[in-house]
Amino acid sequence: MGRKGEEQVAAKLAKAMAMICVRNSMLEDLHAGPAPVTKTGDYSDVFVVDANGNRIPWRDVSRFDDDEMRDLMRQVVNRLYTFQICFAEPQFQALINKWLGVASRWDEPMLDERIAGRPS
Repeated sequence: MGRKGEEQVAAKLAKAMAMICVRNSMLEDLHAGPAPVTKTGDYSDVFVVDANGNRIPWRDVSRFDDDEMRDLMRQVVNRLYTFQICFAEPQFQALINKWLGVASRWDEPMLDERIAGRPS
């Protein structure tokens, strides 16, 4: 397989992994709920007032706490592991094909130069 073919396979695999291992995870729970309204478009007009009365700009607010981050990362690691272990199983291939139908409408992935170890 040539470089172009490898890139096409990697793109499909990345989308399937993102959908199955990240998108359909507890990240959905963290994403649920109403989103704040912004009239400026950049959220500079949105603030959160905490229980101590601190007024925190929306862009500075942590959207989830350390426990939620830990739980999310555990779930993503477990799902990535499961994806790799079960990849060749026919029923798992059916699951991948199901979600690729949705993920195929996503933008094509791009190489992240930083994690590829290439200078920017």
